Amino acid sequence: MNISVVIITKNEAHIIGNTLQSLQPLIRDVVIVDSGSTDATLEICRRFGATIIEMGWEGYGINKNRGIAAARYDWILSLDADEAIDEELKHSLQSLPLQHANEVFNIRFRNFFCGKWIRFGEWGFDKHIRLFNRKKVQWNNVAVHENLLFPPDVHVSMLKGHILHYTVHNRQEYAEKMNGYARMNARKYFEAGKKAGFFKRYFSPVFAFLQHYIFRLGFLDGKEGFIIARTTSMYTYRKYYYLEQLNEQSVNRN
Repeated sequence: MNISVVIITKNEAHIIGNTLQSLQPLIRDVVIVDSGSTDATLEICRRFGATIIEMGWEGYGINKNRGIAAARYDWILSLDADEAIDEELKHSLQSLPLQHANEVFNIRFRNFFCGKWIRFGEWGFDKHIRLFNRKKVQWNNVAVHENLLFPPDVHVSMLKGHILHYTVHNRQEYAEKMNGYARMNARKYFEAGKKAGFFKRYFSPVFAFLQHYIFRLGFLDGKEGFIIARTTSMYTYRKYYYLEQLNEQSVNRN
């Protein structure tokens, strides 16, 4: 099958084997872009015959594009290290003709929190475009929350099946990850000249919680739904808090 899979990694030994195993025997070309793993990540990837690129961390978009450039095929399935594909998606990929370079494919996600499938809230209705042709589509070069850049004549199709996202293994890991995202997004906003106004700082976190826990029915996922909504709210608050700090530091330096 003429599809390459590109994955960025750093210390993913606990999960990368599951991801790579899910691709067998369908995918023949896997490119790993690693930014300094010190565990057994690269050993596991070599066991599966992956091509490995070792480079420093330059941001999600840049690192992913580096992997895309090194892929054997033009059609790219972009996965994170903690994402696997289910059997239905595998069958969908096998039957794709992949004839039109301007076609991209949306894929539904099943997200797991500490082993529990989250059906509602922020994570319950998740889908992303992850299969595309590199001649037409690339990631933008931002450090966090990267986006795909599409041609004006893009056609979006939905694939049957799911990407299984084993995103959180414990609550402390989740909180630390979201705090890291908050810092990176604050830096992104600062470099774009954005400000952290009173409304964004204090009302956006409340709205984020209500949106994911109440309006998107996150409460139906029990305590996990509450933890996710609360952490999203805290992430929103910290993002604007860190942005305000950066703006204050800039003013003081001047």
